[in-house]
Formats: sequence, C-alpha cells, structure tokens
Amino acid sequence: MALKDIMVIVDSSAHAADRLDVAIKLASDHDAHLTGLFVRMVPHVPQFVLSQLGPEVQEVQRRYAQEAATAAHALFEDKVRAGGVRAEWRAVDGDLVDTVCLHAKYTDLIVMGQRDPNQDAMDGEAELVDHVVLEAGRPVLVVPYAGKFRTLGRKVVVAWNASREAIRAVNDAMPLLQKAHEVEVLAINPRGGRAGHGDVPGADISLHLARHGVKANAEHIFSDDVDPGAMLLSRTADAGADLIVMGAYGRSRLRELVLGGATRHLLRHMTVPVLMSH
Repeated sequence: MALKDIMVIVDSSAHAADRLDVAIKLASDHDAHLTGLFVRMVPHVPQFVLSQLGPEVQEVQRRYAQEAATAAHALFEDKVRAGGVRAEWRAVDGDLVDTVCLHAKYTDLIVMGQRDPNQDAMDGEAELVDHVVLEAGRPVLVVPYAGKFRTLGRKVVVAWNASREAIRAVNDAMPLLQKAHEVEVLAINPRGGRAGHGDVPGADISLHLARHGVKANAEHIFSDDVDPGAMLLSRTADAGADLIVMGAYGRSRLRELVLGGATRHLLRHMTVPVLMSH
C-alpha cells in the first residue's frame, strides 16, 4: 500500500499548527494529496432554553463556528503554501464523529491530535480519536498535544503481539517502515502456544518485513508488574524512537467505547506520534 491520500483533522485548538506540520511532512515525503477537514459543530440548544434566551443564542453559536472555520482555513492554506504539497480544504457541518468517519473512508491515513485534557471539549471531541480509531476502518496517526516533532519515522518501534490488530498495523504502516532508518519489533510479555509468536517472538514478522525491504530487529521483554503501555513508552524513549506502530484494541457499540488497556494508556500518555490500526 502507498500513502497517496492523507487527511488531517484541523480544529481551533492551539495544537493544530504542529499537527499540520506533521501531516504536510508526510504528504511531502510520500508525494501524497492532503485533505484538511474542519467540522463545524453547532451544539444543540434545548427548546426550553431557546424559549427563554431567544434564537440569538443559536446565531451566536453559528457565527463562532464559522469564525473558527475561517481561521482554521487560513492556517491550513499558509502551511500548505509553505510546504508545497497538493491539498484541498473541506469545512462541513455535522456530527463530529460521524463526519470524520465518513470522510475517512476515502483516504489512506488520518492524522489527528491527541486530546488535550486541559482544554474544554465540545460535544464529541473528548472521545473523537477513540471512535475514529475503532470505527473508521483506516489507520490513524495520533499526534501528541505536547511537543514538536521535527522527524517522523526515522526510528520506529512496532508493538508486536501477533494479533489481528498488530498484523493490520504493520501492513498499514509499511510505507513508513520502508522509509525508516531503524525499526525495532518489540514483543512485551510474549506467550507461546496459540499466541502465534513462534519460537523467537518477533522473528517471523521481522523476516516478513525484510522481504518488503524493511530491516527490523526483533526484541522481547518480560515485565508482568508493569503496564504494557507504560513499558512500551519507556522502551520508545530509551531507544530514541520518533514513531510507534501498534494495533488498537477495543470495541465500540452504540457509542459506548471499551478500549484495551495498552491502547487506552497510549492514547492518554503518548510522547511521540502513534500509528494505530484496528
């Protein structure tokens, strides 16, 4: 798979510029088309509130949403012009989760921002990344809200547990892995038997990657008393990696999310961008 169609979610947060820088670098490195998506959300106002405050409330909300969209569009155009990539802008009205998942169907990769707990969230924003990762059917690159990311994918840590989700993540990340200088396949607390690791955890997937031109080293560690997500972040920091590739575990049913422990930990505490597939 080649990365030829990348979508970045642009919002009015203070972190949108850094996220755009990551998306534009990806588009440039892979000669990809970049789409910027802004969703105009106008919160529903109950009728009893309208009857007391009048329709002016909705008009103020619409005006605020349009002003935010205009500012985001200007930022996108400035960044794209400086980056010299092919791009288009979309500003649409609708439910945040449904709209992002709809547009995500027609792209190779979605670039999103980690939720900043220090900022107020509008309807749907708090769990947007969780829903898109589990529902969109496309790989999602989540960019941390803290930090600057001058490089992406020079040294990659692949979290490997031989699951369906991990297999999907490796396949989706192949264009990035093929451009990486170093790739470490890391199995945390690998188990034998039906887990599918083989005699040497990570060896078989490293051989598969080698056939795709990816030079990967297989490593495995045991630490039953430390959360696997925390262990993955610690190993990533020690290795000086600038990207994590991992399967996302969980289920979403009727807007009720149940995320796996490692996935939940990474989405809350990530320190480098993470490419997730479900």
